[in-house]
Amino acid sequence: MFEGLFQPMHLIIVLGIVLLFFGPKKLPELGKGLGEAIRGFKKAFNEEPKNPEKSENQTQSESKE
Repeated sequence: MFEGLFQPMHLIIVLGIVLLFFGPKKLPELGKGLGEAIRGFKKAFNEEPKNPEKSENQTQSESKE
């Protein structure tokens, strides 16, 4: 279904449309924002709870109710 989706020519066309739509001055800001969003998501995903025993007890008590 997605075999030919990410061919180089398709990516070039998409990048060209993005460049036309946002302009060359706005692209670095968009890239920076996207990078910060990805970093924040990874940090939140890999971050462990500060008190794992408390969160474990809460999930157990919630499942008993």
